[in-house]
Amino acid sequence: MKSIRTLAAVGLLSLAGTSLVHAQQYGPRDEGRRFDDGSRVVCKDVEVRRNTSDPNRVGGTAAGAIIGGLVGNQIGSGNGRKLATVGGAVAGGAIGRNVQGNRQEANGDRIVETQCDRVYR
Repeated sequence: MKSIRTLAAVGLLSLAGTSLVHAQQYGPRDEGRRFDDGSRVVCKDVEVRRNTSDPNRVGGTAAGAIIGGLVGNQIGSGNGRKLATVGGAVAGGAIGRNVQGNRQEANGDRIVETQCDRVYR
């Protein structure tokens, strides 16, 4: 029972670690906006692939963390087993997220999206 709680905790930690911190975002209404430091907002249309089923790749990360934790739990004994379980869960979560991302990119729908960035001189 204790190992199941450990696996669940490691899975949640790996999910929490995959969230990204977003910087200031600009939209089409900000195009041409100028700042005191000489920078400005420039927008362009880009083609991107979208798959709306799981954009944050939670399923792949969770499945990879569980499988990696189970495989890691088979290695070593005592504290080494705990370390292998945690390491397996973290590595499995990263691998699962990457695999799901590659699948979504290959199978996603293509759409044109306006992306705006702040350009510095």
